[in-house]
Amino acid sequence: MTIDPSSSVPGWISSLRGKILVALAGDPTGMAPYVRAIADGDDTGYFVENGPAWTVHAGMGTLVAGIRALLLQALHPGALAGVHDWSRYREDPIGRLTGTVRWVITLTYGSRTQADAETARVARFHRRVKGEYVGGDGSERAYTADATDLVRWVHLAFTDAFLAGHEVSRTAIPGGPDAYVADWATAGRLMRVVDPPLTRDALRAEIDGFADRGELRGDERVADVVRFLRKPPFPGVMGLSYRVLFAAAVATIPRRYRKMLGVRRWPLPVLTLTRLILRVTERALGSGPRAQDMARLRLARLEREGREAA
Repeated sequence: MTIDPSSSVPGWISSLRGKILVALAGDPTGMAPYVRAIADGDDTGYFVENGPAWTVHAGMGTLVAGIRALLLQALHPGALAGVHDWSRYREDPIGRLTGTVRWVITLTYGSRTQADAETARVARFHRRVKGEYVGGDGSERAYTADATDLVRWVHLAFTDAFLAGHEVSRTAIPGGPDAYVADWATAGRLMRVVDPPLTRDALRAEIDGFADRGELRGDERVADVVRFLRKPPFPGVMGLSYRVLFAAAVATIPRRYRKMLGVRRWPLPVLTLTRLILRVTERALGSGPRAQDMARLRLARLEREGREAA
């Protein structure tokens, strides 16, 4: 398989691609060392080529989904305490973003060996994350990043956000939304989530269950996160585009949770504007190799080696 990153595209598209890839992969070419390593490995990975997880995570809707996931996750005071106490998202928002993207990309497209190593890296960091927070019921509680309820909440918020973000782009998912929820449940189990939901209805019922039990809330700390996410330090065209993506993320959140977050939907056709931005972004990223191309190199090599050994 030959990858030709030299496609003829306007200069501003190439420039935009570099800026996006610095934010997402920490490298202007998109070929950070961990992305290049996806071509290595001796197994096909946890997720099927062109299956639900491959399709959703390759889509431009992930740009909306990432914002939505952070907003929803912030409603759990324990999850938010971990971010507030241990994350450097204010000092280094791009570094925080690229760390999360690295985990998602590696699990989705890497070999099982690479995915397991990445999961272990995240787990080592999580073992240090601990502290105290005030629960939704006002009680003082201790937390650790690997606490069962917190890990579950993060998985639920992530899965729901990426499903909603993909639906903004109006691109079909192989097998439909339930297939994605069931597919990405594998990542939940790798992060020690017990019996993660396997359908969209079950997923959203669990999210509502957290709210019904009073485990979620909006407060000044949540408002502070919302203010930061509304306008992070992205300059120029990226900053303007981000504002539309933020509004799109808000538009996909049910009213119950928007009220907790203290956000409102734009009266403008924000989803239409978002689809335009996503198409431009897709054109920019399509002008060079991406993680799934590295995965296809690995899969093609494994298939070739299998034929030669037969």
